[in-house]
Amino acid sequence: MKRDYEYIVLGLGGWGGAAAYWLSRRAGGEVLGLEQFEIAHVRGESQDHSRIIRLSYHTPDYVELARHAYIAWHELERDAKEPLVLKTGGLDFAKRGSAVPLANYSGSMDAAGVPYEHLDAAEIRRRWPQFTVTDDIHGLYQPESGIAMAERGNAAHVRMARAHGATLRDQAPVERLRPVEGEVEVTAGGVTYRCRKLVIAAGAWSNSALADFGLHLPLRVTKEQVTYFGTPHQPEFQPDRFPIWIWMDDPCFYGFPAFGEAGPKAGQDGGGQETTAESRSFEPDQAALARVVKFLETYIPKALGPIIYTKTCLYTLTPDRDFVLDTLPAHPNVAVGIGGGHGYKFASLIGRILSELAIDGRTERNIEPFRIDREMLQLANPPANYLV
Repeated sequence: MKRDYEYIVLGLGGWGGAAAYWLSRRAGGEVLGLEQFEIAHVRGESQDHSRIIRLSYHTPDYVELARHAYIAWHELERDAKEPLVLKTGGLDFAKRGSAVPLANYSGSMDAAGVPYEHLDAAEIRRRWPQFTVTDDIHGLYQPESGIAMAERGNAAHVRMARAHGATLRDQAPVERLRPVEGEVEVTAGGVTYRCRKLVIAAGAWSNSALADFGLHLPLRVTKEQVTYFGTPHQPEFQPDRFPIWIWMDDPCFYGFPAFGEAGPKAGQDGGGQETTAESRSFEPDQAALARVVKFLETYIPKALGPIIYTKTCLYTLTPDRDFVLDTLPAHPNVAVGIGGGHGYKFASLIGRILSELAIDGRTERNIEPFRIDREMLQLANPPANYLV
């Protein structure tokens, strides 16, 4: 068994699988990916039919990053020979004066030169009669938004990493990480490996991995959920007739046309209770579900119907909800990626960036806002703002 590798990736979910893939395109058999559970398990953050992908974001830096995310997904689509992004258009909407100002999003798209439309309530109702919005509501429509096919995307990253020569091992929980002679020793699943560069993409288990390097970040893990509804109006919620949408207020809700199941999907962003990766349950939160149902009753009543199922996942939240995307200051041969509960749309690009940090020690993308040593992450009890 080969035990010495140039590159090891810890975690093979959305970001880790992508990192293994992009590393393998340049380093082939010198890449090892380790997953503590089975590959494609449901204990983490990224395993479901769909995630939102969009150019509409609250800062120009994120808009620019999103542009490159589309490019990375397209390269994977070409390599894997299958579609992984479905453009439906996207509607951000809210009452005027909402807790999440639409002006932040329009301003960021203006700065980045991204086209969009500002719609009043009458135009929203005309285009999509499924919305029952009142006249005090307005919205932004961006046609490039849509669905990142999460389950398919994860599988494509894993399949193509192997096709490019990477070794991926599941059921291999990490027991110890140890810096040694400028390299990293990794003991996982009862086997000790060694690598020149390590990539940590461990999601809710990030602090456990960082502890071996003497680091602890102020992360908050929450259990979130989405629900699929068996609407009797299913034809009206097909991807060619209904957009992805986000209600830009506090609480924030979001949803999808029917994709992967026989009905649309909706959830509350950041509405879950704090938990840990070890103690979380998979039982639906009935109070959270009731909030989603009430919202749909008010604004998208035709989406409702018998519940197909409710699916849980985890968010790993930084206090400012910005990513962590950096190498460790004291260990520059260790790269870390943490997604902040809104990272899947960027997954293939982040995998590419992590591979560049590992191989080249740098990336052309602007990751300065995501430094691991930024002031917010140095505070013992930092103030939290999860509205993005």
